[in-house]
Amino acid sequence: MKRRKTGVWLIGALGSISTTVITGALALRSRIIEPVGMVTAGGLFEGIPLARMEDLDFGGCDIRRGSLLDSAAHLLRETGTLSGGIPSEIRADLEEIDSRIVLGTAINCGEAIQQLATSQPGRIQSLRDRIDLIRGQLSSFRTTRSLDTVVVINLASTEPPLAPFPHHDDLSLLERCLDVSDESSIRASTLYAYAAIREGCPFINFTPSQGALLPALIELASQSHAPVMGNDGKTGETLVKSALAPMFSYRSLKVLSWEGFNILGNMDGRVLDNPLNKAAKIQTKDQVLSKILGYSPHSRVHIDYVPSLDDQKTAWDFIHFQGFLGARMSLQFTWQGYDSILAAPLVLDLARLAELAVRRGESGLMPHLASYFKAPLGVDAFGLHEQYGMLAEYAEGARLAPRSGRPVEP
Repeated sequence: MKRRKTGVWLIGALGSISTTVITGALALRSRIIEPVGMVTAGGLFEGIPLARMEDLDFGGCDIRRGSLLDSAAHLLRETGTLSGGIPSEIRADLEEIDSRIVLGTAINCGEAIQQLATSQPGRIQSLRDRIDLIRGQLSSFRTTRSLDTVVVINLASTEPPLAPFPHHDDLSLLERCLDVSDESSIRASTLYAYAAIREGCPFINFTPSQGALLPALIELASQSHAPVMGNDGKTGETLVKSALAPMFSYRSLKVLSWEGFNILGNMDGRVLDNPLNKAAKIQTKDQVLSKILGYSPHSRVHIDYVPSLDDQKTAWDFIHFQGFLGARMSLQFTWQGYDSILAAPLVLDLARLAELAVRRGESGLMPHLASYFKAPLGVDAFGLHEQYGMLAEYAEGARLAPRSGRPVEP
């Protein structure tokens, strides 16, 4: 039986996470590394045929011009991984994928992002023009690479918060907004998500950007039979929060305050140094506690840019809590890791699970993927144990009965 080919289209393809995703997938394909950090490579999904690394074909877009090979070399140098540099087994593949990275859009993304962007061609004027360009890029990628499915994953920098508008909740009003090119209430992520869904592509928003999966776009995804999910990949400090916070509830201990301090470098840190972009990130990180505890202790998330750290991220959390007889105690933890290396295996998981969802005939939100996100859409479970249970239940269902009745061979 002919194996299915799956395209993975990365928005922000020259960024640290995308570079790590591509480099890691090629290294896995060449058996240079093991799939450490990939949930889909473990026993939970044993017996479920998922897309292999050999089945994944990469492309994408970026608002900057650059070299994927240079980005990979920088990544390996900064993280100290694959100490011999770029292995010869994957160098040619990186160069080939580089030729499939095209210019993206940074429309209405705030100064911190737009100042990084290469100028757009003058012929692109309206929102519909930009959408048509994105759809054409996706269609060309699918056709030229003979792909059965294209999964679109947003790994771009965090956009500023987006104030609510009526057409965010109403698809017909959103269509009208796009028709008249009203840029004030949409972001670049809105255009990417809309174009992907219209092309029938699964769409994953791994960023906190609020414009990517508006309620109107989720409605469109359900109509278009396109699986979608987000928001904001859960890789570090918030991952620990979602595992640790339930402990206080289980033991009836009262959290008085939970303060989180984050320092990071790379392009993500540079963009988050802008107060507007930072506000969107803090919003998804800060809501987890109240969702789990059922009340809102004093809690602030601090994010500061430290250029010398590059891809390394450090988080220090201080938790002040109250116990028996009113005694006040504290717990502290420090999380240090490479942001992109923590995120990349999750992105590969999500690409494989989105492709599986297509074969199972699913559409709209994929709530079983909640454990991968800080602010998962369409779910009430924010504790990591509950979220993992949702994924395990889905895996068991996929193992026993493909929902659409289609064969599950990739």
